[in-house]
Order: sequence, then structure tokens, then C-alpha cells
Amino acid sequence: MIGQSPAPQTAVRSSSGPGRLPLVVYILALGTFLMLTTEFIVAGILPQMADDLGVGVARAGLLITVFALGMVIGAPVMAMATLRLPQRLTLILALVVFAIGHVIVALASNFEVLLAARFLTALATGAFWAIAGVIAARTAGAGMASRALGIVSAGGMLATVLGVPLGAFAAHLIGWRGTFWALAIMALAATVLIARHVPHTGAGYTAVSIRSELSALRSGRLWLALAACATTTGGVLAAYSYIAPLLADEAGIPIGIVPLVLAGFGVGSLIGALVGGRLGDSHPHATTIIAPAATTMILIGICFAANSPLPLTIFVVALGLFGLGANPVLISLALRYADHAPTLGSSLTVAAFNAGTAAATWVGGIALGTSLGSIGPVAVGAGIAVLTLIPTTALAIVALRPIEKAAEEGTGPSSIPAG
Repeated sequence: MIGQSPAPQTAVRSSSGPGRLPLVVYILALGTFLMLTTEFIVAGILPQMADDLGVGVARAGLLITVFALGMVIGAPVMAMATLRLPQRLTLILALVVFAIGHVIVALASNFEVLLAARFLTALATGAFWAIAGVIAARTAGAGMASRALGIVSAGGMLATVLGVPLGAFAAHLIGWRGTFWALAIMALAATVLIARHVPHTGAGYTAVSIRSELSALRSGRLWLALAACATTTGGVLAAYSYIAPLLADEAGIPIGIVPLVLAGFGVGSLIGALVGGRLGDSHPHATTIIAPAATTMILIGICFAANSPLPLTIFVVALGLFGLGANPVLISLALRYADHAPTLGSSLTVAAFNAGTAAATWVGGIALGTSLGSIGPVAVGAGIAVLTLIPTTALAIVALRPIEKAAEEGTGPSSIPAG
């Protein structure tokens, strides 16, 4: 018997009043801030990195793709491999490896070495993200799980508000390598907060086996949620990963202003994660249908506004607002459908998000080299984003069946749990 998972009726609420989230949720959000900063930062400094390394922008985009692939593999594999370890120790080790990966990137000049370092960093990021989601949902309790995951996700979105623009400014002033040195130092500092505030898994949680965790894979609804995770993030990241060339080359926005537009995307993402997390506890399926539908329309709008700086900027901010707003809700649904295997469920959402990112950025890079130019990745993103409506609509239909059955039997919907 290894690992730990929450007992169905138990929730840990660390020194917070009714309706308030425990402090540990916000500490974990700081960790995801670092994790998402390193994932998104390359998009903001891609031209500088490409020039310094002597490769094309499309090839430099592999630094984004390989990171996503590392998280696809790292999240579930590392989650299973560290089940024997205390969750707090797993988070600390992940941050240490994260810091080492950034030091290698800051020192290396060979493109292949950078790819390997990004992959290593992604393994650590996947492990951290998966465990952070489980701890946040567990400490908040079932009634506030989506809200807690929204806060943790908002920490990541804050990376696009502060981390990525500041990293882009720093890269402009002192070179892109200085940005990676700063991330390494901040990761080591974050280990202190994690060590002090993330509790040991306490009483009230039952040990489970790897076989028990893997049994969650039989849930069809889990796989629908994971499919939605892949397409919703892939659609946004296909466009966002190559947004700097679009803003600078097509719209003619000065390179020094591009970080401000990226900050606008980040503000939208932050608000979207918070609002989506709050709505997700009461209206999960409406949220996961409306958000990708709006995202698809916004991406189409970007294609038509590519040569107009102001409308393009507005669309980019709106993309942040709607594009990733459903993510905390999808994570919460995956944890619910994984039932007694929350660690695996959380890790698979990380893998799904990044599988979508890896595939979308790869196809987006190919589209960048076609006659469509910098509009190509956005068109790819729109095509991927609309696919999200298939699994989210299916989940909504499945959730309505118990209510319809209860109505037919005269028991009424009030006795049926919300889907």
C-alpha cells in the first residue's frame, strides 16, 4: 500500500474561516506562477533566442514543444513514481530540479542541450503541477474545489501578467539568459515557503495502491474531460506561442510594446481563471461550453484583425479572458471523474493540457512557414479550439441524464447531485 488519497468524506481546512480558502492554496499558486512563467516565457522572447542560437523562429519554437512533451510524460509518470514520497517533499524536489534545468539553459549555447534542459525542467514542472492540484482541491473541500483550483491556475495566469512581460523586458535589457538565471533563483527561494506551509499528509487519508490509481482509467467521462483539456489549451497556445511575430511583423507593433500586449493577455487570463473557477462550482458544463465557443470566435477575429494594432490587441486580451478560463473547471471535473485516484487524475490533466500544447505548437510552427505566415498558427488554433465543444457537450448531456431520469420517476432534480 503506497501513496495517499483523500477519504471521500474528509477535507482539510487549514486555519481558514467558512467560505475562505486556506493559505496553502495561495502558496501553491506562487509555485504555479513560476511553472507557467517558464512555460510561456519562450513565446515572449522567441525572436531573441532564435537570433542568439542561430536558428529560425519556427525551429526555436521546438523549445516550447519539447517542454510540453516533457510535461505530457512527466506529470503522470512522476506522479506515480513519487507516490511513496510525502507530497511536500515531492514539491521541494520538483523545485530543485526546476532550478537546475534553468541554470543549464542559462549556461548552454548548443540548441540540443537547451532542448534537453527544457525537457528536464518540464518533468519537474509536471510533477509539481499534478501534486499542487491535488493538495489545493483536498484542502479546500469538495464545495470549493473549483475555486481553489481557479486560484492555483490564476497563479499560473499571473505569470502571463507579470512573469512573461517582465522576463521579456529583462531579456531586452540584459539578454534572455538573465531571465533564466532569475527563474532558477526564485525557484530555490520558493522551496522555503513550500517547506514551511505545505503540511504533511495527515490523518484522515487512506493509502492506495498504484493499481487502485490506475483503475480510474476506466472512466469514460474522465477521458472526455482530458480530451477537452487538450483541445482548449492547444487552441490557445497554437496562437499564443507565435504571437510575438504576429504583433511585430503583421500589425507593426514596436518590439518594446509587445510585452505590454502580452501583459494584457495575462490580465485577461488571470481574470478568466478566477471567474471560471467561481462559476465552475455551480455551472461547470455551461462554463466549459461557452468558453471554447468564445475562444474560437476570438481566434477567427484575430485572423481578420492581424493588420490592425488596436483591434488585434483587444482580441489578444479577450483570448486570455476566455481561452484558459475553463481550465480549472476541467481539472475539477477530471478529479471528480477519477474518483479515488486524484493524483493520477490531476497528473493526466497536466499531461492532456500539454499534449494539446505540443501538438498545436508543432502544427502551428509548420503553418508559420506556409503562405499564411504569422496568421497560420492562429488559424490552426481556431480549428483546434472548436473541437473542445465535442467532449464538453458530451459531458453536459451525460450529466443531464440522471436529472431527466429522476424527473420521469417523479423524484425531482433536487435529490440529484449537480453534474
